[in-house]
Amino acid sequence: MKKVLKIALLCVLGLLIVAGVLVWMEFGALVKGAMSTEILDDGLYYMEYRGDDGFDELMAKGGFESADQLAGYAIEFLSKGHYKTDVNTSKEPYGCSALTVRTPDGDVLMGRNFDFPSAVGVIMHCIPDKGYETITTFNVEFYNFDKDFKPEGFKNQYICLTGLFVALDGINEKGLAIADLMAGDTIQTHQRTSKPDLTTTAAIPYMLKNAANVDEALKLLEGIDMHSDIGSAHHYAMADASGRSVVVEYVDNKMVVVESSAVANHYLCEQKLNVGLAEGDDRYDRLCQRFDQAHGVMNEKQLTEAIAAVSQPLREGFLGTAWTMVIDLSHPSVTYYSRRHFDKPFHFELGR
Repeated sequence: MKKVLKIALLCVLGLLIVAGVLVWMEFGALVKGAMSTEILDDGLYYMEYRGDDGFDELMAKGGFESADQLAGYAIEFLSKGHYKTDVNTSKEPYGCSALTVRTPDGDVLMGRNFDFPSAVGVIMHCIPDKGYETITTFNVEFYNFDKDFKPEGFKNQYICLTGLFVALDGINEKGLAIADLMAGDTIQTHQRTSKPDLTTTAAIPYMLKNAANVDEALKLLEGIDMHSDIGSAHHYAMADASGRSVVVEYVDNKMVVVESSAVANHYLCEQKLNVGLAEGDDRYDRLCQRFDQAHGVMNEKQLTEAIAAVSQPLREGFLGTAWTMVIDLSHPSVTYYSRRHFDKPFHFELGR
C-alpha cells in the first residue's frame, strides 16, 4: 500500500513539475519582465523585457485601427489567449517639443520633452526575439488604468507590459529616434486601404523594431494605414545617426515629410504652416533661436539646457513636462529626467 501511495505521489509531483515547466515556457518572459520593474523617480519607472514582443502576430492579423482594439490585443497577448476584454483608452491631449543637433565631435543628439498633466511614465527596454533592441516610453494613463494607478505590485507591473505595443518616443540600437507630438488641430488621419493598420503610438515601436534609419522608417510608414490616437492630429520628430532630422505630418490622409531640426505643437508643412500655433507659445521659436546661435552644434550639456529651457512646470490644469529625454544617436543611449528634476539623470544604453 505504501509503495502504491509513493508511486501515486511521485506521479502527481511529476505532473506538477511538467505543468510548471509548461506554464513557465508560456509566461516566463512576461513574468520576468513584470518583475524587472524599478521605481526611478516620482512619476518614472523602468522595465526590461526579453522575448517575443507580440508585434509579428499583431501585424499578421492586419494590425488595428483604434487604440481600444490594440489594447484588447495587448491583453490577449499578455494572457496568451486565455483572457479577452474590452479596453477603453485615454483621449487626453499632450504637448511636446524636440530638437536635434550635432556635437562638436560630429555625433548626433536629440532632446525631447513630453508634456502631460501628472503623467506616470514607464521606460520599456525591449530586447525582442526578432528585430532591433529598443528603449521607449509610454504613459500609463493611456490605457485608463485605475485612478492613481502606479506600476507597483506584481499585478500592476504585469499590466504595464501593454507598453510593448505603444510608445510616445524612443530609440533603437541603430541610433534611430522617434517622438510623437501633437500637430496643432483635431483633424484625424484614417487611411483605409488594404495595408495593415496601426495607430500613431503603435507605429513607433513598430518602426523602431524594424528600421535602422529615417529612410527605412518612412518606407515602413508608407506600407501601413495610419490612424490617429486620441482623436487628434499628430506629427513625428525623427532623427538618425547620420544626422538626418525630419518631421512627418499627415494632411488629408497623406504623409508629408519636412526637413527640420526643431518641432513643437504646430504644423511645419507648407500646406498647413503654423496651424495650431497658440498665442504666447514660443517654444519652437526659442529652440530654433538656440539652434541658429549654436550653428546646430551643441554638446550634451548645452542641448539639455536648451530643451530644459522650453520644458513646462507642473501646474494644476496645465500641461507640465512629465519627462525629458536627451538621446545620443551616434552611441545609442538615452538620459531621462522626470518632471524637470534635471539634477537626477537616469542613463540607459543599448546594444548590451
